[in-house]
Amino acid sequence: MIRLARFGAPKKPYYRIVVIEKDRARNGRSIEVVGTYNPRTNPATVDLKQERIAYWRSKGAQLSLRMAKIVAMPASGTGAASTSASSPSAEATAAEIAVPAAVPAAVLAADPAVA
Repeated sequence: MIRLARFGAPKKPYYRIVVIEKDRARNGRSIEVVGTYNPRTNPATVDLKQERIAYWRSKGAQLSLRMAKIVAMPASGTGAASTSASSPSAEATAAEIAVPAAVPAAVLAADPAVA
């Protein structure tokens, strides 16, 4: 799994983007560090090793929900990316990731507001 591992002082988070077995603790021993994420800068700084992420994904590693949003962020030339939750790309990415459960036809017929 590719996910965030929290580092930094209390109330001053800094994250490493790591490849780690899903069963391990959040800051447990990781297989490889494939980037960093600093949400405290404006805009948030993201440094990714895209080729290593692609390699691990080809081997079956899954992205956590937060990592999928970070990877999908538009990157500028300096390696910084915005973390605005109201940006259209973040909403589209969240919609692509969250696969809604199928709503039974009986529920749709009973409540037109669900549709």
